[in-house]
Amino acid sequence: MGKLDLYYVFYTVGQSKSFSKAAKELYMSQPAISQAIAQLEKELDTRLFNRIAKGVTLTDEGSLLLEYVSLALQYIQAGEEKLLEYKNLIIGEFKIGVSDTISRYFLLPYLEAFHTRYPSLKFKIVNGTTWEIVDALKSGKVNIAICNLPIEDKLLEIEPLLEIQDTFVYGEKYREVLSKPIKLEELVKFPLILLDNSNSRRYVEDFLLTKGVKVNPEFELGSHELLLEFAKINLGVACVTKEFSEQFLKQGLLYEVSLTDPIPKRSIGICYLKNVPLNRAAERFVDIMESGPINAHH
Repeated sequence: MGKLDLYYVFYTVGQSKSFSKAAKELYMSQPAISQAIAQLEKELDTRLFNRIAKGVTLTDEGSLLLEYVSLALQYIQAGEEKLLEYKNLIIGEFKIGVSDTISRYFLLPYLEAFHTRYPSLKFKIVNGTTWEIVDALKSGKVNIAICNLPIEDKLLEIEPLLEIQDTFVYGEKYREVLSKPIKLEELVKFPLILLDNSNSRRYVEDFLLTKGVKVNPEFELGSHELLLEFAKINLGVACVTKEFSEQFLKQGLLYEVSLTDPIPKRSIGICYLKNVPLNRAAERFVDIMESGPINAHH
């Protein structure tokens, strides 16, 4: 018998004050119970029970030990119950790394669906650029990351979730000159408004470079919302994600540039470490995200 088994036998005998009752409760033979107690007493070099005609009583040392063993077994039982709760998703927590823009325009409906289905599970949001949240993923600060793709990284499992289109938009001031299809080399002569350090900007710049066009932006901004606002007040032509700009386009606050050579579509995807298993809460969230779009655009 292992040490923990011996203590469990000791606890059962201590509670029932009888080897025979303990044997019945534990589905063991009485000699096996006697042997287990003898083994524990030998290992501890201490007598734990006084043998009497009607059963056993605890020695002073036995009573002292029983208090601690009883507490220890309660902790083990509580741990097992918590584990069961966790497996059944009654409790649990995970952390998501995501950019502000993807949070606002893509992630919120999934968070709402997850919270409705598993109200006692907690999640934390860690905001940052794609590069920052990939670093956070690798250092264990987040369990999963929702990123602008493409990302090349052998350590990551990467699953595309939503196809998106990068495009350029402009306000009323540029309507006359930009209402017809335009070549990329002509577009970059306008004052351009781009995100500062982002994977989506790098993707667009890399595409333009393959066409021999280099970008020199007039403004470099930290958020997608600012791109839209700057374009709306005619400060230039902004490079935005079309799916996240629909409200401005539908209301006629902004207009989309028609490029003769459109930017190829890319994706937003979910990333997690290949060799590190997700906890059950994170697994369930990934399941919800993989089940398809939930009213994904605001």
